[in-house]
Amino acid sequence: MTREKSDAAKAFKKPAHWTNDPVPAPKSVTNDEALSPTRYGDWEKDGIAVDF
Repeated sequence: MTREKSDAAKAFKKPAHWTNDPVPAPKSVTNDEALSPTRYGDWEKDGIAVDF
């Protein structure tokens, strides 16, 4: 690292809106068959909708 880059890194100030809070837990997913791609008559094989 060059001296200029090192000095710039030392001079960096973290913005006030940045936090060290942990990442939120993911929300649970609901399985709604009404919105399934297979509702149009496609076949589902190994979890993938195919139409042939």
